[in-house]
Amino acid sequence: MPPDPALTLNPVVTTSRLSGADTSGVALQDARQLISVPGFLEVFRRGSLSVELYCPRHHDPQTPHAQDELYVVISGSGQFFCTGERRAFGPGDLLFVAAGQDHRFEAFSDDLAVWVIFYGPDGGERAPERTVLGQMFAERGSV
Repeated sequence: MPPDPALTLNPVVTTSRLSGADTSGVALQDARQLISVPGFLEVFRRGSLSVELYCPRHHDPQTPHAQDELYVVISGSGQFFCTGERRAFGPGDLLFVAAGQDHRFEAFSDDLAVWVIFYGPDGGERAPERTVLGQMFAERGSV
C-alpha cells in the first residue's frame, strides 16, 4: 500500500547550514549560534505553532501579541510583568501570557534567554478557565 500523503513529510529546500538537519527539534546550542543578541530568532514553525529563542538585554520592548504564548526560562532571572501583576522568575520557570495582554521582563539579569512558544488562533483561545498545578482558575473577564 502506498504511504498516506498526509503523513509524508514534504521535502524542503535547506541551506548548507541545515543540510541533513533533524527536523524534529532544535538544539539550544545551534539557536544560540544564529541569534543576534539582543534579539529573537524563530527556530521552529508548524501551523499556528511558532517557537523562538528570545534574548533581551537591559530592557524588554515587547508589546502585546496576537497569539497566546508560553515562555520557558533557559537562563537568567528577574521580574515578569503581566497584566498588572509581577512575579519573580528563574531558570526552568514556565510563564503564560494570553493573547493581547500587556507583558514584559523587568529588572532581569544580562544572561536572560527564554524559549517563546506562540500557538493558537489570532486573539487567543477562548477558554473559560486554566488549570495550574492541578488547580482550576476562572479566566479574567470570563463569566
